[in-house]
Amino acid sequence: MSTSITSAKIKVNGVHLHYQQTGQGDHAVLLLPGMLGSSQSDFGPQLKSMNKQLFTIVAWDPRGYGHSIPPVRDFPPDFFERDARDAVDLMQALKFKKFSLLGWSDGGITALIAAAKHPALIYKLVVWGANAVVTQEDLKLYNAIRDVSKWSEKVRKPMEEMYGHEYFAKTCEAWVDGISQFADKADGNICQHLLPHIKCPTFIIHGGKDPLVPQLHAEYLHKHIKESRLFLMPEGKHNLHLRFAEEFNKVVENFLRQT
Repeated sequence: MSTSITSAKIKVNGVHLHYQQTGQGDHAVLLLPGMLGSSQSDFGPQLKSMNKQLFTIVAWDPRGYGHSIPPVRDFPPDFFERDARDAVDLMQALKFKKFSLLGWSDGGITALIAAAKHPALIYKLVVWGANAVVTQEDLKLYNAIRDVSKWSEKVRKPMEEMYGHEYFAKTCEAWVDGISQFADKADGNICQHLLPHIKCPTFIIHGGKDPLVPQLHAEYLHKHIKESRLFLMPEGKHNLHLRFAEEFNKVVENFLRQT
């Protein structure tokens, strides 16, 4: 039983959110996926291989993603805050009093907001491929992925299998518009104003070859989150936790285990 991965849905904030759960450790951990991501697409190696005696691992599909459809995914100005609220309320609905957050990309932004707004609930925080601001350079990178027909087949195929081509294509375009709206704010602010409010031990991981999130974002987080740690994986790209899963799991588990 201990190594099995269960899938279920639970109603949170008016939406039936899908999640996967495994392990029976005392330390609860929530995995937060990236743009258009889900527990299934984004965290296979973590659900399979993280220590199930030490950790209880939950991976969720944010509303409009994965199996948390309906509703259709949309991107109002507060979509990251909405995801953060859903994520925290999901864990509370599952009766976890305190938990750590592991957030990738958009999920990392969501995790930063959740940790800042709910310091009493968050034990530790790990983020990678995340950013607190949107620069003009970032806009160019986002617009380069707007048209999903230009994605590599390897990356595109599992998304099309999950969503169908039309939903995938439309949602990706909507995401680019959604994330781009932050560039109109002062300093391109997504959550930079919240970083000083993060009180939990924080581990920032960055891939030296990440084509989507320049390293300056990881350095910015490290500078503005008190006593945070920054770990660089020189060969890592945006999906370093999948490509280098063994090393990633090891350094993250070590961080989570430290008292």
